[in-house]
Amino acid sequence: MDILVDVVLIAISTGLLWKGSHWLVDSAVRIAHKLRMSDLVIGLTIVAMGTSAPEFAVTLNAAMRGLPDISVSNVVGSNIFNLGFILGGCAIIKNIKTTPVLVWRDGLFLLGTSIVLVFFFRDLTLVPQEGFVLLVALAGYIGFLFWKKGPVEKKRIDEHATWKDIPLFLLGIITVVAGGHLLVWSAVSLSRAFGISEWVIGVTIVAAGTSAPEFAVSLIAALKGRYGISAGNLIGSDLYNMLGVLGLAGTLRPLAIDGAGLESLYILVCMVLLVIVFMRTGFRVSRTEGFVLVGLNLIRWILDFLGQA
Repeated sequence: MDILVDVVLIAISTGLLWKGSHWLVDSAVRIAHKLRMSDLVIGLTIVAMGTSAPEFAVTLNAAMRGLPDISVSNVVGSNIFNLGFILGGCAIIKNIKTTPVLVWRDGLFLLGTSIVLVFFFRDLTLVPQEGFVLLVALAGYIGFLFWKKGPVEKKRIDEHATWKDIPLFLLGIITVVAGGHLLVWSAVSLSRAFGISEWVIGVTIVAAGTSAPEFAVSLIAALKGRYGISAGNLIGSDLYNMLGVLGLAGTLRPLAIDGAGLESLYILVCMVLLVIVFMRTGFRVSRTEGFVLVGLNLIRWILDFLGQA
């Protein structure tokens, strides 16, 4: 009975995360367009921060409760999930167009950030000083993006900001935080009931639940031809997760992980490198490449669970 309750709570919390992030992102996009920002910059900053709100809520909540494996694995799992299932899944439905700027500037910065994170966790611990370095790097990156805004696309009728977008933005944040708190609680309870490690639960179930907003936003944006928001959201979300979410959590208190965490970080670096190659080939992610990304993510999930057998 307790297991059934945990499953229901995970479903409810995922719904809260999904709906809250929709409110947050929709209002953020309209506000950002009011500020004359391009789709790519919006995707890399405002939208990425909005869709990363679930990871922020879950990771910070888990860190403060002394659950570093859930905290870190959620970020690592979400990032791999974003580049595997979400980018790959969107590409299977519709080819994702990319640009040289997205590949060489943002893609390589994401690769460098992933490598730095592996270096910081080489001793299986992220100390406050290292967390602060990540936060400073994020601030510098965002500052550069706002300085180099890029060309602004034509706005649509429904993308004009109104006074309602501010309370909608705040309501989205509140809903997402509540959903994140509930997801951590139920996921930890479920992992203990099945004898599965908190790391595996965090890197799979929790990661998938908190990545739901990224999938919705990226898919809808791709279908509407807003490729800057679609791909930029995923790259920006991964950057914000590593630099902002882990940076803040690590600054507040040391984050210690087990050996499986370091292995997942190596997988993340390889996944980022592969995505950069795919984005560069013809400056698009094709349907075939999408199947490869989804297939690799499925294999990783199976190996994670078999490791617990």
